Amino acid sequence: NGFTLDPQLGEFVLTHENMRIPERGNIYSCNESNSIGWGEDLLRYLQSLKSGNNASKKRYAHRYIGSMVGDIHRTLLYGGIFWYPEDTVGHPSGNLQLLYKAMPLGYVIHQAGGKCTNGKKSLMEVTPGAVHMRSPCFMGSPEDMDEMMEYVKHEEKV
Repeated sequence: NGFTLDPQLGEFVLTHENMRIPERGNIYSCNESNSIGWGEDLLRYLQSLKSGNNASKKRYAHRYIGSMVGDIHRTLLYGGIFWYPEDTVGHPSGNLQLLYKAMPLGYVIHQAGGKCTNGKKSLMEVTPGAVHMRSPCFMGSPEDMDEMMEYVKHEEKV
């Protein structure tokens, strides 16, 4: 369920009962300035979204707020995919903290019918090695995630 603050009442009210992420969206969200260090597989996926040469045959819009909660909120409501992968330039292990950023929001997406991975397996299956451990993350609509996983090979099916 989704709740929205009603400033008149000063309370949160139910606005989205049984919230479900759309099966597919048309928005991708990532910090594309880091793409110089991404793998070729992810760059090919990105190009397919930009060009419309993908499963939906539609060009995706790029929307990136830079606040993970805002980006995930939009992805949850409208569908699509969010990612913050590892890169060879500045974030070889990813940049988002696993325990208090990637996993909790991945859990929300997962509960709403979406999927979340670290680029190799489900974020729900990752065992944290440290409290502040960083991790790559990909999350979003199930069809968008399935398509991404055709480009970015995973160790196990998510």
